[in-house]
Amino acid sequence: MAGSGGPIQRPLAMMMRPITRTVHPDDTLLAVARQLRDARVGAMLVADHGDYVGIVSEADLVRKAMASGAAAEQVMARSVMSAPVMTIDIARSAHEASDVMAERGIRHLVITEEGRVVGMISVRDLLRYFKNWGTL
Repeated sequence: MAGSGGPIQRPLAMMMRPITRTVHPDDTLLAVARQLRDARVGAMLVADHGDYVGIVSEADLVRKAMASGAAAEQVMARSVMSAPVMTIDIARSAHEASDVMAERGIRHLVITEEGRVVGMISVRDLLRYFKNWGTL
């Protein structure tokens, strides 16, 4: 089964979450926070006219907006989103994804396949993977 391309050989495919929701650059931070809460995720891609222009995370909301006293119902996602979107190909290893996150100081990484965005992983996803699968 070593050459089957199953989940163990493609850990990013196994642990990623598909992109099912996005926010718009002109969404207010209050709307973004509510979408994050409702989707039970820590980050969402920011999409504008079909292109992913950034990513907004809970950390962005807290560090870039709330800590400065910004009004969540007036400030737009574009003002706190991180851009450009950092990506990694689905065929790469979990260790490579972890390295990219550490080097860039990010907690969420977008997964691509043949140049197309297919999902996202978080540091928490990587921790779960390494706890369960170790160095596989």
